Amino acid sequence: MAKISPARSTRDYSNTTSQRIDNVIKINSRNYKKVELLPRNTAQETYVDHLYDESKRVVFAIGPAGTGKSYLGVLRAIQALRNKEVEKLIIVRPAVGAEGENHGFLPGDLNQKLSPWLQRLIDIFEEFYGKQSFQSMVEDGTIEFATLMYMRGRSFKNSIVIFDEAQNSLPSQMRLFLTRLGENTRAFVTGDLDQTDHKKDNGLSDFVKRLKATNSDMIGVAEFERKHIERDPIVAEVLRIYGD
Repeated sequence: MAKISPARSTRDYSNTTSQRIDNVIKINSRNYKKVELLPRNTAQETYVDHLYDESKRVVFAIGPAGTGKSYLGVLRAIQALRNKEVEKLIIVRPAVGAEGENHGFLPGDLNQKLSPWLQRLIDIFEEFYGKQSFQSMVEDGTIEFATLMYMRGRSFKNSIVIFDEAQNSLPSQMRLFLTRLGENTRAFVTGDLDQTDHKKDNGLSDFVKRLKATNSDMIGVAEFERKHIERDPIVAEVLRIYGD
């Protein structure tokens, strides 16, 4: 059985990142906050390597909350959109909330229904675009929210697709999602297998097991552990008191 064990990078990202990104990127006559991907540990180094490796059409980031999985993935997606590498960003998640809640009872269109579950990602977009510009990008379709239930029949092109909370997908849903990827499209898939609503029939763990058994040069995996959590010291102290 092949084991996924990406080579650890030793290069200084504080230098290489500055070579990739201008200090200020100007879009629509506005100056936006610059985008920097600065790894803080070896797991993040592996992840950032995969995010920048265009040959990796799908990048998985698996591990606990607070490790930077979603944050770094969204930053790379924003960077790709700004640099006109892609035309669109699509945020996908299973239609499952905490403790089995679903989106159907909420008022509004799909974007409005999903926004409470995607607020942490929305906060990142607003940090780098501002609320008004972000909302305009949602309205004109540059940024789209979607759920797995609407994947069938679609094909994504010239896009980066971020599949968030992928641990709550079924194997059939993961397969459906991954077969939607088309021309000039990459997927960043994030999930925490300890926080899943599908302990037995799990789409994320199922695919990763299959990948480890066969391996693929087109798919990258970064695996995070608790030691890779990058949080404010007070959070670590609270978790210590709780015995976590």
